[in-house]
Amino acid sequence: MKIVICGAGLVGNAIARHLAAEGNDVTVIDQDGDRLQRLVDIADVGAVQGVASHPNMLSQAGMADAELLIAVTESDEVNMVACQVAHTIFETPAKIARLRSRAYLEPEIEQLYSPENLPIDHIISPEIEVSQAAGRQLSLPGAFDMKDMAGGKIRLIGVVCHENCPILATPIRHLTDLFPGLSMTIIAILRGSEVIVPRDGTDMLQTGDRVYFVCDTEQTQRAMASFGYVDEVVHNVVIAGGGNIGMLLAQDIEARFEGTVCHIIEKDKHQARFLAEHLQRTSVTCGNSLDGDILKEAGVASTETFVSVSDDDEVNILSALLAKRMGAMHSVALVNMPGFVPLISTLGVDAVINPPQITVASILEHIRRGRIVDVHSVVEGLGEVLEAVTLPGSSLVGKPLRDSRVPKGVSIGAILRGEQVIAARGDTVIEEGDHVILFARHGRAGRAESILSESNEYF
Repeated sequence: MKIVICGAGLVGNAIARHLAAEGNDVTVIDQDGDRLQRLVDIADVGAVQGVASHPNMLSQAGMADAELLIAVTESDEVNMVACQVAHTIFETPAKIARLRSRAYLEPEIEQLYSPENLPIDHIISPEIEVSQAAGRQLSLPGAFDMKDMAGGKIRLIGVVCHENCPILATPIRHLTDLFPGLSMTIIAILRGSEVIVPRDGTDMLQTGDRVYFVCDTEQTQRAMASFGYVDEVVHNVVIAGGGNIGMLLAQDIEARFEGTVCHIIEKDKHQARFLAEHLQRTSVTCGNSLDGDILKEAGVASTETFVSVSDDDEVNILSALLAKRMGAMHSVALVNMPGFVPLISTLGVDAVINPPQITVASILEHIRRGRIVDVHSVVEGLGEVLEAVTLPGSSLVGKPLRDSRVPKGVSIGAILRGEQVIAARGDTVIEEGDHVILFARHGRAGRAESILSESNEYF
């Protein structure tokens, strides 16, 4: 597939490397030559230096033959114009743009984005995506990652195995005996930088493992208990950073968590005043989230969850660590730089929100073929969890999973058939039209898609 990407920043870099690793023909446009060179040095991509919305630059990048444009520069306007040029001059079939300004995302201007006006097929909003990810952390504070899939019937959860985990040193195939009737399947184990994809059930969990499992949403608490996590309800949240993400998260809390008290710390006095005027049940403190007195004033010592979502990675990490030391039960830090992400759990922060990873997952969800319903990137981009609908010619259909040729690096977690959630086991038989939740190690998503379809095309 020929793809042109406008922008070689954190998101553009990540999506270019991801798509190139799957064998796509990728060309990236950016004004910053150093950025492009760094990307070319580590990925098999083409590079064009220039303004991404200029027709001659798009032409040089091969837009005339491209099937997809992904515009993720730091300028909303450049992204929008690039889509317009690609549509009008090059007749590009699919166009995705990242828009950050809330002025472009108001519901009353939805009609602006149409083939007759501004031809953007899919809009990605990092702030909205990230605030939703932070909101999911509040729904299940014991998990470091969580995503509802299959229309909310199946839940993907990531947890850390602590010393009190009751299933340590136990072959995971024995979990069905230990917890009869529990609809849960472990689909990936992250041990340091190693990704273990369970296949025969002989793998055993160790202290410090980060485990991804899928379960029937209605059995979430029982599944969490199997890892030693008790039922937790968030009554108090402190948010450090009152920008777009912090405000969206506070609004989400006010709308969905009726009994939860929310407090925002914002260092800019004008923004703090704006928040105080526009939020209904949220307290606002103007100050520095690295100041212990400010954290004490915000009630960090008695809060269940501290979420740091400022525009400074270092401040987010340090304030999350400080909040934990002062008594916060759980801490969540927004971290943009990918190099920081592997360090966070070792420092004591419970969960990381990585905007580039979240944005990449949103983009992948839109560019996968029609049978792919949902895509979720796991921490550090080590793999993807896909929700896909099986087609009649799939090699998985009509035979027990133990007899299916599931590629290495891929594991099947759960199936939704109508309203029924089925945990994947060796004797499970997949039928045409089932919604299948599976994990694919980095670089294996294309192989995973191929076994679900009638052809070997990945997109």
